[in-house]
Amino acid sequence: MSTKPSTKEQENALSKRREPLGFMLWLGVVGSSLLFTTIFVIYLFRMHQDTSHFIALPDMFWLSTLVILFSSITLHEANLAFVQERFLHYRVFLGTTFILGVTFMLLQVSGWLEMIESGVLASTDNSAGFVYLLTALHLVHILAGVIYLLILFRKAIKNRTYVDSFVYSVNPPNRLRLKLMTRYWHFVDALWLVVFIFLVLLY
Repeated sequence: MSTKPSTKEQENALSKRREPLGFMLWLGVVGSSLLFTTIFVIYLFRMHQDTSHFIALPDMFWLSTLVILFSSITLHEANLAFVQERFLHYRVFLGTTFILGVTFMLLQVSGWLEMIESGVLASTDNSAGFVYLLTALHLVHILAGVIYLLILFRKAIKNRTYVDSFVYSVNPPNRLRLKLMTRYWHFVDALWLVVFIFLVLLY
């Protein structure tokens, strides 16, 4: 019986190699979470000194919430189709997610226009400025996701045949890209829910 020590047994959580892109994503998630948390805390400390009042959130914000929730469902379905080699469904669900992401952005901008037309300006109302700041920061996160969704969708359209799609799907880096994109998108969706609920409870 061999007494040679196994290098596999000596491997632990600290020495285990981690995927750098996944690690960078988690760092970004933590950083964004801290940023929004800091803004929440600062506003809560200042809200009692603020004499202005924001009457109601734009209707477009409510509609955009439904859109972003539905986009998480379509991206989840795109992942299932990708794994199960249903590449036509993958392209359809991925394209739908991209369209929903763009729709969310347009609805957010429409919400800003609705606020401006109602005379709610960041320069004259601190509460309104808080809403503009939070939604704008979140919109930047959504924009980054939409751009990458477009890149994935273009690659999916390029590989239309089953053979090309299969070769693309079994490539580990391609699987990783979709996996990380899905994690990021679910994060920004959850982030919007937190922001939206926070605003609803305050106003």
